Amino acid sequence: MTHHGRMRRRTIRSLLPCLAVAGVLAAGALAACGATDPVAPPPISPGTGPQPREVNLIARDWEFVPPIVDLVPGETVLLHVINGGLEVHEAIIGGMAVQEAWEAAEAAAVDGPPGSMPSVSVPPGVAGVRIVVRSGERVDLEWAVPPDAAKVEALVIGCHIPGHWERGMQAAVRIPPGGDT
Repeated sequence: MTHHGRMRRRTIRSLLPCLAVAGVLAAGALAACGATDPVAPPPISPGTGPQPREVNLIARDWEFVPPIVDLVPGETVLLHVINGGLEVHEAIIGGMAVQEAWEAAEAAAVDGPPGSMPSVSVPPGVAGVRIVVRSGERVDLEWAVPPDAAKVEALVIGCHIPGHWERGMQAAVRIPPGGDT
C-alpha cells in the first residue's frame, strides 16, 4: 500500500485553541461512554476524489486522538494529521507487517542527532503510508483507502519514532459495518 495523494504542511499556532476544545470534547465523549464500552461509528458518507471526506488525527505525546479512525474501503479522505505534542510524531498507516518494518527501521536510527526525525525507509511492499509531523504542525494528505481494506490485514496507525510505539502510540482503523464496498 502506498499513498497517491498530495501532502501539505502547515503550522498550527492559530489552531491550538481549537485543538484544546477538540481534546476536551473527545475526552468528554469518551468519559460519557465509559472506558470499556465500544462506541458504534456514526454513519459515514464516503469521500470521493472530487469531494474527499475530512478526517482529523491528533498526535500527542504517546497517543493518537481519536484512538479509533473509521474508514470506508475505496473512499478518498483528506487526512489532517496535527501534532499537538512536544516531539516529532508520525502516522504510519498499514497492517502489522508495515508497523513491524517501520519499528525495525527506525530502531536502527535511534542514535541520530538530538531533535532530528529518523531519515529511514523500508521496502515499498511494506511501506504503507507515512506522514511525519513536527511539533505544532499540521500535514494534510489526500489518500484513497484501498478498496480491499476490509478483506486484508487489519489496518493500524502507529508512530515509530524510537520509543513511541512501545509507549502505546497506536490507533486502530475500523471498517464500519456495511463499509466493505
